[in-house]
Amino acid sequence: MTDTTDINQALLDTLLELETAVANVNADPKPDLLGLFGRLDELTAQLPKDTPRDLLHYLHKKSFQKARLYLQGADPEAGSCAH
Repeated sequence: MTDTTDINQALLDTLLELETAVANVNADPKPDLLGLFGRLDELTAQLPKDTPRDLLHYLHKKSFQKARLYLQGADPEAGSCAH
């Protein structure tokens, strides 16, 4: 059985990889976005029942930036304004 910490780290790593891939979407060769989405779905399915509801919500709604912020300990609901 995989530890929740391992799954969370794999999720965070994949989310960061997705952000990089999206930023390089016009590169040649094209990044495998579908593969990354599939990996995120697989990791989400492995999360235990006691996973925080906010994190599950972000992942199920494909709010990947908010999921990344949550996993990094930031407030996903905070605005981008520095004030």
